[in-house]
Amino acid sequence: MSLESVRADLAARAPDLAVLVTTDSTATVDLAAAVHGVAPGQIAKTLAIRVNDEEFLLVTRGDARLDNKKSKAAFGGRPRMLGAEDVERLTSHKVGGVCPFGLPQPLKIYCDVSLKIYDELIPAGGSTHASVRLPLARLVELCGGRWADACEIPGVGPV
Repeated sequence: MSLESVRADLAARAPDLAVLVTTDSTATVDLAAAVHGVAPGQIAKTLAIRVNDEEFLLVTRGDARLDNKKSKAAFGGRPRMLGAEDVERLTSHKVGGVCPFGLPQPLKIYCDVSLKIYDELIPAGGSTHASVRLPLARLVELCGGRWADACEIPGVGPV
């Protein structure tokens, strides 16, 4: 179970962090923002991407969009979003609960620079009703410390 893999991962690597399970769905950025009472940008969404033959994750703010030109420069090729089956194969999480925790195997994870505006973020927690609230620095640490500049904010443009 994906929620359990997230709980086990955080128990091992970040025992001070808790998975918050809610009765209301957090499956989309807008739903999660409403449940947690934060701006959509503060929800950290996790994108599963393929560039050439490499698959990896990009954690970005909830209101950001992948920018083809910037991501091509950041990752060395044109990014392709993975479909739902490949996302679940890669992460063990179903769409709506995808996060950088509890992965079945080590995976390269990038954090987009658009996250830097927030001190605290809320990524999913492995299910459509689970989330994790944590400081930006801790998220970056748990994701391996890799930064990328691959997104733009609607209404703001490239970050």
